[in-house]
Amino acid sequence: MNIEHARFNMIEQQIRPWGVLDPGVLSLLQDVRRENFVPTDYRDLAFADIQIPIGQGQAMMEPKLEARLLQVLAPTAGETILEIGTGSGYMAALLAGCGASVTSVELHGRFLESAARRLREAGLDSVTLEEGDASGGWESKVQWDAILLTGSTPILPGAFENALTENGRLVAVVGQDPIMEAVMVCRAPDGTLTRKSLFDTHVAPLVNTPLTPVFQF
Repeated sequence: MNIEHARFNMIEQQIRPWGVLDPGVLSLLQDVRRENFVPTDYRDLAFADIQIPIGQGQAMMEPKLEARLLQVLAPTAGETILEIGTGSGYMAALLAGCGASVTSVELHGRFLESAARRLREAGLDSVTLEEGDASGGWESKVQWDAILLTGSTPILPGAFENALTENGRLVAVVGQDPIMEAVMVCRAPDGTLTRKSLFDTHVAPLVNTPLTPVFQF
């Protein structure tokens, strides 16, 4: 496989047509080597428009979805970002590639070992990896400029919204099959939260996500 030709096709045939046109995002997708974050057995599919299994019933999102979520979150240099669901480490690499300081939380310790190695090999040292269950929020004294959930959640726990700084934003996929949507939550300087629906999509749920209320009659 011609790696660079496949990367070019991924960007031009999948990502641009899905509305990802930000030059900074496209540059990151060119520079951060996605193939190095894909399990060896799936390396030939690193740029395909599919979810790639990484073990433990988890998968990397399609490249176009990764790119669109990154564009919406719009991380910038010097920001503090919380990522929930490290997985392969690829999204953390993209966030760190923007110059942000990233804390990425993962339930599965084995993922953290491989992600740490891949990030180190990529020369990205601004990512802190934490092991734990953050499906309902992540206990920390830090407030975050941006928060990204890489797995879906039926309801968005308030703990994430409360952890945003002034002018902070949160991007997540909320809902249950067959209806899910990407949403953005922003905190204004006066503390007011606004929520915006972005687009319909589908992402596997975070492990241990809170259940939606069940109404009984």
